[in-house]
Amino acid sequence: MSETPADHAAAPAGEGRDTAARLIVEEAAARYCDARRAKIDEFVDRNFSLLGALKLHRRALGWDLARSPANLALSVPHLTARVSAGLARRAGLASAADRLDRQRFFLQTDVARELEWRLYTELLELPFKQGERVSERDALANEILRDPRIATSGGEGFRSPAEQDAFRAWLSGAAGTYEGTRVAAADLTTAAVSAGVGAFAFKKFTPGMMSLGPATAQVLVQNAAIAGFPLGSGAGALWYGAFPAAAPAALSIGLTGGLLAAGAVVAAFSGVVTDPVQRRLGLHHRRLRRLIDCLERELTGQGDSRFVVRDHYVARTLDVIEALGIVWRAAR
Repeated sequence: MSETPADHAAAPAGEGRDTAARLIVEEAAARYCDARRAKIDEFVDRNFSLLGALKLHRRALGWDLARSPANLALSVPHLTARVSAGLARRAGLASAADRLDRQRFFLQTDVARELEWRLYTELLELPFKQGERVSERDALANEILRDPRIATSGGEGFRSPAEQDAFRAWLSGAAGTYEGTRVAAADLTTAAVSAGVGAFAFKKFTPGMMSLGPATAQVLVQNAAIAGFPLGSGAGALWYGAFPAAAPAALSIGLTGGLLAAGAVVAAFSGVVTDPVQRRLGLHHRRLRRLIDCLERELTGQGDSRFVVRDHYVARTLDVIEALGIVWRAAR
């Protein structure tokens, strides 16, 4: 088992010092994590209600309009790394799997940066530095120092788990995984918008802008050809129903590019819609509780502390369906 923060905590001198230190940290970690769980409802309501989401996404105005679509493309290597990590762990290559799990493939948006700050300072209440902003509050250390066995020694030699490199690396990776769920939500929102437009406007399944663009171009060319048919639109509908007009490649590419740009705006601001919906469904609550559970296991060394989410698998399934559709159309 890898070392945990309990292995490094100081305890009063005397017989059984290491055992006492571990016990102190485990008990304090349980109290600390219980207090974090009690704050989840307030944190979710403040940040993911409609009003909270609107305030949070004011930061999306700017470079997030470029970062968001880039993150949608980077979700493919992210998923590849997650799958590779799982295979490496099954093969007994725990060190390689941990390195893959810690990799961040996404560009951190201003919205994600703000949410990360709030996660550290409002919910976890752990020391955090982000640019010029610094928060030194350490609720975990305070909980440990409340223990009479530490208090009677004055906390001499005490080092907070939040100051230890291994724990900070774990927490950074867990926060990155949590932020990644927002990329998946943005991806699913873009796919839902594309599929909805395709279903209602064209009666086609278009789970992405790459399939919606050619479908839109085809409909525009088809309607223009029918309207300009020499024998009238009625005869044109019959003729082009049997022999559909082909959309020029330039038109398809241009429309797809325009729709991808529109999709960037949808992705950047999707949380305004998805956050309140996920709050109502309890998804934010369950995700944060799972994060706290993993945090407690990391602090105590009891059980698997990896924080894993599977939102990206759903989004990538839609990508595979869209890719198969593009290949099928090209083959035709």
